[in-house]
Amino acid sequence: MNGLDQVRRGLGRAWDSVLEGWNHLRENAAGALTRFVPSKDTGEVETAEDRIALRSPRWGLLAADVREAEDEVEVRLEAPGMEAGDFDLQVEDRYLVVTGEKRVEREDKQSRHYVLETAYGRFERVIPLPAEVEEDKAKAKYRRGVLRVTLPKSERAKRRRIAVESG
Repeated sequence: MNGLDQVRRGLGRAWDSVLEGWNHLRENAAGALTRFVPSKDTGEVETAEDRIALRSPRWGLLAADVREAEDEVEVRLEAPGMEAGDFDLQVEDRYLVVTGEKRVEREDKQSRHYVLETAYGRFERVIPLPAEVEEDKAKAKYRRGVLRVTLPKSERAKRRRIAVESG
């Protein structure tokens, strides 16, 4: 086998690996892929932060885990770089709808971005819930880049043990 055949074989294996990884990501985390819309989408750029947001990617990952217990559903959403007040939460049917805005933060005004992979702007993430919940009793906390939402199940959604009588 000559050198060119080895290169082709190596490229083929590399492409297969990339394709396998992409398919795995698409199958297991497709819902996490979230669209971000810059706040200043009108083209009126006023600050350096606006310019950064307009140049940033339009898509980012907001990965979620949903856990169902006997009496509650817990949603854990990874959303680094935000504050608790940046989120708005609503329950619609059996979905938790998380909207918010991730803003650019710059401490050093003199520096330039060399790599810009973080998405900034407004977003909406819709997360399916496994049971009906009582949204008016929900609690949410944001700490260390993770939003945790605890939603008590509605009485209809809770499992009930039915006693069986003999006779």
